[in-house]
Amino acid sequence: MATDLFSVAERLGGEHFLAQTLGRSFKVVRGDAASFAGLMSWDDLNGILTHHRLEAPRFRLAANGEQLPVHTYSRPIVTRRSTVWHQLQPTDLHKRLAEGATLVLDAVDELHPGVGALAGQLEEWLRTGVQANLYASWTGTEGFGVHWDDHDVVVVQLDGAKRWRIYGPTRAAPMHRDVDVPQPPEEEPIADLVLTAGDVLYLPRGWWHAVAASEGQHSLHVTCGLQSTTGADLISWLSEILRADEAVRADVPRFGTPDEQRAFLGSIGKLIAAELASDDLLARFTEARDANERARLAPSLPHVAAAPADPELLVHLVTTRHVLSTAPDGGTRLTAGGEEWTFSSRAQPMLALLADRSRHRLGDLAQAAGISIEQAAGVVAELVDGQAVVIGGRA
Repeated sequence: MATDLFSVAERLGGEHFLAQTLGRSFKVVRGDAASFAGLMSWDDLNGILTHHRLEAPRFRLAANGEQLPVHTYSRPIVTRRSTVWHQLQPTDLHKRLAEGATLVLDAVDELHPGVGALAGQLEEWLRTGVQANLYASWTGTEGFGVHWDDHDVVVVQLDGAKRWRIYGPTRAAPMHRDVDVPQPPEEEPIADLVLTAGDVLYLPRGWWHAVAASEGQHSLHVTCGLQSTTGADLISWLSEILRADEAVRADVPRFGTPDEQRAFLGSIGKLIAAELASDDLLARFTEARDANERARLAPSLPHVAAAPADPELLVHLVTTRHVLSTAPDGGTRLTAGGEEWTFSSRAQPMLALLADRSRHRLGDLAQAAGISIEQAAGVVAELVDGQAVVIGGRA
């Protein structure tokens, strides 16, 4: 499965996709049913629904653009401690789905290792946050009608068939928090296609579309939503880094003279203009975004106090967009998940090895850096405390 799973970037076109398609147009890549065999199955979905208490809106049913009331497919359970949760009723669930409802499970990447690996692969390639949602449907009824999303998506068809009618955008680069909303499309779709098991679809944000199971066949697919990084994000970041200058920290001269107000605006304008003229501005912004990426949840139980000096201990980095650099004092600096660590330069080979996000034996990490097992365990313990790495079993 790993080979097929980590070929999504290659199937979409790799560097050519980034240069020619991303954010510009939709793309369909055809595959066969075996392309993602084992990524996630109906049995996996049944297992998640059986073993997790999933409340709306994370788990929900939708039809014709409306969310179905929870009581139509579950019943409230009152615990001995008087808490209430909604237990799925399989008979009612099956009825609602047979009547045309679409099953939606948000953030399935947090519940299923295979989908989590897919999301991590896309995060590393596209250098942005990814959330994967699961959709299952059985009829030609549209779960959400004609709509647009405020983020790009990569769709992986896992089983069955899904009909997509794609209309294109009516407003360039619409945002979640925007000053206007896109007008519904007035013309016929520019594409009317059916995804079958193994197919991949990329769709930019703002592109109107409607989705339904094709000709009444069942359908199971994962939609990976890509976090947008916009000019508004760049401006917000600039406002943060420019606080180092006194002119930005100063009070706005609301009651000053016209000359004082012009001087204030002029000083702010010069700071902003200097940053915008900097050749490395976007590189610094991207590096800052990467360094502050939210790490995926990964506890290291039973190791709650320290990392044992066990050469067979397996360690891996959980952040996908970390930054490894040289500190001013010559040490090695790792920035990940909004945290920063500086170690001796001797730790650099160990950290570089961890940076490939594979699982590594603690003994191999120590050997790469030419340090003792105890010293390597100390580095790992610091990173575990910062939720950058996870300890998981023994080799």
